Amino acid sequence: MTRDSADARPFGDSVSPALSCEPRKRALFASDTYFLESLEQLGALTADVDGFLHRHAALLLKPDAVVSRQIPTTVAWLAENGFRIVAAERTRLTRTAVRSLWYYQWNLATPQRRRLADMFMDSCDAVVLVVRPVADEADAAPASVVMTQRKGPTDPLARVPGQLRYAIGRYSYLLNLVHTPDEPADVARELGIHFDTALRERVYTSALAGDDQSARALELAEQLHAEVPQRDLTFEPAAERLKQAVEEAEESLLGSPARDELREARLAARSPEGYRRLLEAAWRAGLPLDTWDVVIVGTHVLPMKRKDLAPVLDGVGVQDWQLHMARLEADRSAAR
Repeated sequence: MTRDSADARPFGDSVSPALSCEPRKRALFASDTYFLESLEQLGALTADVDGFLHRHAALLLKPDAVVSRQIPTTVAWLAENGFRIVAAERTRLTRTAVRSLWYYQWNLATPQRRRLADMFMDSCDAVVLVVRPVADEADAAPASVVMTQRKGPTDPLARVPGQLRYAIGRYSYLLNLVHTPDEPADVARELGIHFDTALRERVYTSALAGDDQSARALELAEQLHAEVPQRDLTFEPAAERLKQAVEEAEESLLGSPARDELREARLAARSPEGYRRLLEAAWRAGLPLDTWDVVIVGTHVLPMKRKDLAPVLDGVGVQDWQLHMARLEADRSAAR
């Protein structure tokens, strides 16, 4: 990647086409600090960097997976679907980490989505799993691409039986419980975001050893379950609790203009637009409402995505990678 100036030096070294089938991503990641630090560290541990990142995927089990107690279900799903957990560690999804992870897609996020994400992502630790297929297939698409496909889409209505997100809960667009990096390059970059140098080395060393770390994943789940109360993430109970909390708060706002606005909004909260009006009124009044109830209701009724914009980097699928690998093989054959 070069710039149009007197200094024609590139911003970074070329990124291997084995790590992404998107030229734009390879150009951007060539100067992405998280990607570079993680890749350099992996290169010090193995000579087969491309092969390692092709064979391994990562799963981020977010705080919504923790409070809904779906980490054990995920561990079981992975085993049943031919994936071995080879590393497992806790991470914290701070405001900075969230923006770093989705840096190339966050331009699509609405202000409401960003606000809701900030409310629950840092509410407790999350868990990162590194996994690999039990059966290696030389001509298979990268494990990260396969895992992303089998995880299921963001839209809960589009998920189907057999997908991980179908198995662990179809709550809402934002409360989707699990995230996966799209491609091998994204695996390296996201591990660079989650972990500092020492912890990342432990993750890579564990993954290179290849031993089954399911027990470790379940141990982390037990730790978090002891720290964080269980929550029901379904809409109807959360909506009722939210209206009850607003009604109780109204009593302390006698004489305030906010009281009438809140009461009117609460009584109108029978549709998505009504609940949206209630949340906005509660935010303007500064009511100390339960975080999870606000997030659960908000993810159902507030706009999550700007449809007038394109992501800086979009996702890729198994078919994209099959075509990409065929082109790479054709290039290698022509060069022989």
